[in-house]
Amino acid sequence: MNIDGIQEIQSRINEIQHRFGMVQMTGAPSFQNTLEQEMAIEKKSPDTAPANTPVADTPLSAKKPEDPAVRAFAEAGDVGGPSTIENMIRQSAMKYGVDPRLADAVAQAESGGRQEAVSDAGAIGVMQLMPETAAGLGVNPYDAAQNIDGGTKYLKSLLDTFGGDVRKAVAAYNAGPEAVKRYGGVPPYQETKQYVDRVLDLYR
Repeated sequence: MNIDGIQEIQSRINEIQHRFGMVQMTGAPSFQNTLEQEMAIEKKSPDTAPANTPVADTPLSAKKPEDPAVRAFAEAGDVGGPSTIENMIRQSAMKYGVDPRLADAVAQAESGGRQEAVSDAGAIGVMQLMPETAAGLGVNPYDAAQNIDGGTKYLKSLLDTFGGDVRKAVAAYNAGPEAVKRYGGVPPYQETKQYVDRVLDLYR
């Protein structure tokens, strides 16, 4: 076949390609190349999920926080219970129907809110319970929660004894209810008067 015949055949092929949209533009991917690329994508590891495929979230219980503080909080379990002196006082006050601010003021005046405080007279802990008082209340004064519970319960009994008179109840907490009854109010003891003033200042 001569050159003219070859050129004619090539011309017919080009015409057919143009007619059926099979023209391959320079730099554009051919049908064969596109098919090969799609097959290559399908052969990728099944571990790789397409971007638009929803992935099931990991349950919160299975996630482990990286931050030590967050991990400690997550592993602490029930953290809603009383864990501080302030929380213990608040819980006991609500339990016995005492104003939490008053219970806290007594605790601060008695021991500064410190369970390790022990007076020269032998009063123990946050609410400064004497051993015999603690025994009568059925609590262990060396346990902070029991100490606070017992002291708040005792404060409530004094408030009831004196008809809700906070001043007399606080004086009785320091000097004893019999002394308050005997004097009809705050006994004329310097220590008791100063104690009552301090508690009421903290309470206001």
